[in-house]
Amino acid sequence: MEKVSCVDPELLLASSNPLLQEFYQVQTRITHFKERVKEFYFWVILSQHECPECGGDLRMVGQSQCVCVCGNLFDPTLVFQRSPCCESSLVRKTFHYACSQCYQTVSSKFLFDERLFDVAYFRGMMRESRAQAKRKKEALKRFLVESRSKHLLLLEEPCLVSIPGLTDALNDFVGSRVEVSEFVPRSGFRMNDYRTHILSVIGFGSRLFSDISPLIEDYRRDRIARFITLVFMCQSREVALTQYGNDILVERISDETHF
Repeated sequence: MEKVSCVDPELLLASSNPLLQEFYQVQTRITHFKERVKEFYFWVILSQHECPECGGDLRMVGQSQCVCVCGNLFDPTLVFQRSPCCESSLVRKTFHYACSQCYQTVSSKFLFDERLFDVAYFRGMMRESRAQAKRKKEALKRFLVESRSKHLLLLEEPCLVSIPGLTDALNDFVGSRVEVSEFVPRSGFRMNDYRTHILSVIGFGSRLFSDISPLIEDYRRDRIARFITLVFMCQSREVALTQYGNDILVERISDETHF
């Protein structure tokens, strides 16, 4: 049955147009007639069935919900209706009923002009979706932890020139040609000082590389020293480094994750 468009009654009553006033009266009669047709339709349909518990009369009380005088409340579509394809029982989906064997959509005889919406089914599917997303996230965390390299034990301060070709490789990587002597402070590169400073700045949280305050006045040399220190701290699994646009996000790895 086609739905009649809703018109504001106050607008119609306030209008001096007699045609609009007559239209409101017709609309009201159609609405009442529709309710009576709906009640009669369900009376005819339910008169062919009886309560499965006590055999009493049934009446509709909601969307695809009927009740008996004994208080038994149930879905008549699931109890009384069978699929036309194979006479199997039906199951409720989010917006429709379906055959329990072939899952073909089946129209319910116990819906007049309503649209089925199974709240319990929808809530269960959302709960399962969130649980599945949580399981995937936990599995990814375990994979990342297990795929990390083993501990790198530094028995002495690293020296770039001690590894043949490392300086040239770093120069090619950053796209510049500089010698180590140009950025290593004359007083010597004290990695432990930078490590202590970085840990004190990020604490047990995270901080962008650009937000870590320098230790020396030469900003360029300080950035290089900080970066080298962070690389070794990442290898020893003290911090995690993540590209963040043109910056680097430095995250402290907790003891629980570390071990």
